[in-house]
Amino acid sequence: MLPEKQQLHKYVITEGHSKTLGATIEKDGVNFAVWCPAASIIELLLFKDIDDCEPDIITLASPLFRSTYYWHVKVKGIKAGQIYAWRIKEALRTYKFAQSHVELGKVLLDPYGKRVLFPKAYRRFQTDDPQENLKISAKSAVVDLDDYDWELDVSPRHPLNRTIIYEMHVKGFTAHQSSNLPPQLRGTYRGLIEKIPYLVDLGITAVEFLPIFQYDSDDALPGKKNYWGYCPMAFFAPHEAYAQDKSLMGPLNEFRDLVKALHRNGIEVILDVVYNHTSEGDQNGPVYCFKGFDKQSYYIIDDHGNYGNYSGCGNTFNANNSVVRNLIIDSLIFWKEEMHIDGFRFDLASILSRDEQGRPIANAPTLLDIDINPRLADTKIIAEPWDAGGLYQVGNIAGSKWREWNGKFRDTVRAFMRGDPGNIKDFVTKLLGSPDIYNEKIIDPQKSVNFITCHDGFTLWDLVAYSHKHNEANGENGRDGCNNNYSANYGVEGESDDTGLNELRLRQAKNMMALTLISLGTSMITMGDEVLRTQRGNNNAYCQDNDTSYMHWNFTEHQLEMHNFTRRLIHYRTIRTKHRSRNNGPQIKMLDSVLRSTKLQWHGVKPYQPDWSDHSHSIGLIYYWGTYNVFTYIFVNAYWQDLEVELPPVPGYVNRHWYRLIDTSLPAPNEIKSFLTNDKHSAGEIMKIKARSIVMMISSAF
Repeated sequence: MLPEKQQLHKYVITEGHSKTLGATIEKDGVNFAVWCPAASIIELLLFKDIDDCEPDIITLASPLFRSTYYWHVKVKGIKAGQIYAWRIKEALRTYKFAQSHVELGKVLLDPYGKRVLFPKAYRRFQTDDPQENLKISAKSAVVDLDDYDWELDVSPRHPLNRTIIYEMHVKGFTAHQSSNLPPQLRGTYRGLIEKIPYLVDLGITAVEFLPIFQYDSDDALPGKKNYWGYCPMAFFAPHEAYAQDKSLMGPLNEFRDLVKALHRNGIEVILDVVYNHTSEGDQNGPVYCFKGFDKQSYYIIDDHGNYGNYSGCGNTFNANNSVVRNLIIDSLIFWKEEMHIDGFRFDLASILSRDEQGRPIANAPTLLDIDINPRLADTKIIAEPWDAGGLYQVGNIAGSKWREWNGKFRDTVRAFMRGDPGNIKDFVTKLLGSPDIYNEKIIDPQKSVNFITCHDGFTLWDLVAYSHKHNEANGENGRDGCNNNYSANYGVEGESDDTGLNELRLRQAKNMMALTLISLGTSMITMGDEVLRTQRGNNNAYCQDNDTSYMHWNFTEHQLEMHNFTRRLIHYRTIRTKHRSRNNGPQIKMLDSVLRSTKLQWHGVKPYQPDWSDHSHSIGLIYYWGTYNVFTYIFVNAYWQDLEVELPPVPGYVNRHWYRLIDTSLPAPNEIKSFLTNDKHSAGEIMKIKARSIVMMISSAF
């Protein structure tokens, strides 16, 4: 039996309303509302402090406090700072299988709670003792979202053709002692503010944060911590551990300070959001929130009570259930309007296209609702278009606004630059915005988000230093992490003192960074790739909350060389597209028409004789660069030997010269030159293109 108290006379209680879910501060009190169709009696628990084990209990049983599926109560005389939770006391007997839908006696977070607090005695797993659960459970807190001065904050709203995304981990960026920040600032929102000048100097226009929703850091094997954060507990609350200030409003306001500071420096904020699963796991997982209110609605569960696991993390959020769909939309709107977020990257977005039985559906309601919602109209919406259940939807995510992580770009470029045969045709299409995938999309040509690496997999340096993953530290006996990485060590597995080998690896890193930034589409690079950050071959560092995952700031000579190369490449990338952004609006046209306007020509080692055979490892192309009214000639040599290449003529001219802008085979700093370079070459000249290198040349079109 649950402990009971009499209705407390010190509170003035009215029926409240269900207009807004969560805890809403009103003029004379707080209105609480929650969705729970399977309960006949529900309790609102009001705590004096986070460690209070004897809360005041407001028992809601009368129809006065219920509007169909919603429970609501207004408590007068309380305000921001009130700690609270919900508890189901009795299931509705007339509701079919209600007893199996809810969890009686568990202390439950508010699904719309904006702040999660943890008591000193916190434990992940609640017990069968309701009194014990009051002591060990996380709770929600009432917050006043209006108590913050945004000043004159304005989103930079960069068009996608000028966007350079930097995927990063909030903690990992500054947690290492080499960041030279005071210990209390390392790994925090505030600490990241101190490093904004670094991002500005690099040329970054948008940061993409790995999850910052409050997550369960203990969702990992015993002795490990979940570092990445793909295990949310709450979809409206910022992660407390990233805040230096852990007071009631500390995480909220410190994160908003970070957003405001980034905006002030012309950098947008994109959140990596996880709406495909939660940290509650399967039937053996903990109960925080959703399982307690209605597990059959919030999760995909079969007739035998088994949790569908299309996320690879134990459960699958039932995204196309109407209540869950509303929660996802409301969460996005909260982060957009209250936290000034500029965009979202959806982890395993294909799960959002599965129905309540886990079957893929065309034109999934949740994906389309996100696509067309007017309150999200000016946000960037990016999908990871696959899931762990085998659904792969690159090019097929429902809705026209969605952009996609292009996994085919990543794999094709890696394979071609490694020297794999049979990739030449796929390679060139990926450089051109993947018209084989997106040509029929009536949308601006930045549909494809091009990347070589991301948080999940090898870093750029490890991609050229390891042929196999080395995940021993994760404790899963090598079962975790992808086995097919299209990587190569070029002779020695891991770190080496061989000067020639390290120069080759550095050149390959430069090649892949260059291809990411000169390709048509939206460019994304990963934290630390610009300085050759290594994870020592670990390609699934989700549980490595340590130096393995952190950014190290004491750069070597090679790291500084890579940084300078990347910074100058980004500069060329952004000026190349600057003219298109004068009206701050997109180009709405088919990718095919964009490609025709570039006046493409294909070349091999001889002009106009490209080698399209499966054994080809090189290609040359000329396109028109309208910003400066110049033609650009690029030659990619992924072959393991030098090639002698006859330079083609500048289109329409006989005696016009080419000027070498980039040559990844040259020693720094000559591998990338000033736009006013005097490195002049004539059409018909035989140029030696070094093995595994890229050359880019320009010539005036007037």
